[in-house]
Amino acid sequence: MKLQFAIDTLSTEAALELAAAAAPHVDILELGTPLIKSAGLSAITAIKRAHPDKVVFADLKTMDAGELEADIAFTAGADLVTVLGAAGDSTIAGAVVAARKHGKGVVVDLIGVPDKPQRAREVVALGADFVEMHAGLDEQAEEGFTFADLLRDGASSGVPFSVAGGVNAASIPDVQKSGAQVAVAGGAIYGAPDVGAAAAALRAAIA
Repeated sequence: MKLQFAIDTLSTEAALELAAAAAPHVDILELGTPLIKSAGLSAITAIKRAHPDKVVFADLKTMDAGELEADIAFTAGADLVTVLGAAGDSTIAGAVVAARKHGKGVVVDLIGVPDKPQRAREVVALGADFVEMHAGLDEQAEEGFTFADLLRDGASSGVPFSVAGGVNAASIPDVQKSGAQVAVAGGAIYGAPDVGAAAAALRAAIA
């Protein structure tokens, strides 16, 4: 199972600092949506130049103009981009067209999708590389939310998936048991006093 670091900051400088500390212990460097909105596509280019050996994940959360948005992100240096699972099939298919043109990949983020397993199967059939079983910060705060629901949805989907929204050193074993290809950690790394040590602890928790 791979480890993905979701860098949820608002400046390229801060992102580069966080990435440098965590990079020895993670496989994928994710530029969070707020970072891309704040700093622009140049943040993608800067991270890829600094870490050419890492997979750079641009969390665009595209909802429309799939081919266009994916194309500009891939041109900027992204290896993977996200399209929302709530988007239309044509938007997802368009992003896949751009991905194949560049030799890159598309991940479909299922945040807010009620039936995640069903939609996961549909979007993989459209050409998505994998799906992200994702609960956003607002959803995590809602009454009745449990992290186990994400793991169950991923396992029952029958397609390649990642998990985001509550991943930490304690939950890593359960994420791995669910069959996830990627564990996505954000606050568990960037919110720690020692970013490098936190990333190392997560890596050590992966069997």
